[in-house]
Formats: sequence, C-alpha cells, structure tokens
Amino acid sequence: MTYPRGYTIRIQGHLNRHWADWFDGMEIIHQPDGVTALEGVVTDQASLFGLLLKIRDLGISLIAVEPHEQSPAPSACPQRTG
Repeated sequence: MTYPRGYTIRIQGHLNRHWADWFDGMEIIHQPDGVTALEGVVTDQASLFGLLLKIRDLGISLIAVEPHEQSPAPSACPQRTG
C-alpha cells in the first residue's frame, strides 16, 4: 500500500465539526443514518493508526475504515453539515 492515501473512517454518532483539527484536518461529514464519516488523506500508516487511537480514546464506536485511491467526490457524501 502506498501513501499518502485517501480514507473514509466511519464512526457511530454525529461528531461535532470542532474536532476536525484534532483529527488532523479530516473532513467531518454527518450522514442521515447517524453516522459520521471522517474523510481525507493520510500521509502514512502511523498517521492512520494515530487517528484510530484518537477514536478509541474518545470511546467512539468504529464502524469501518475504507481506503480509496483518491479523495472521494463531493457527490459521494449525501449530507454535509456545518
């Protein structure tokens, strides 16, 4: 696997957007089903594991980690909230 690489990390519940900086600038996208998607580029495997540790430390339920070749198109995300 080569880095940097785009990821979508899905977590249970809606995470407030003020956490974006703490999650290394990942975009926070609220989905209608009550899930939050964290989307962005991860520079290396250590950074990915760092993000996952932050989710664990907050006690948030991790649903999925989905790698992709490039950042997803905006149309791939059903609802963005600010």
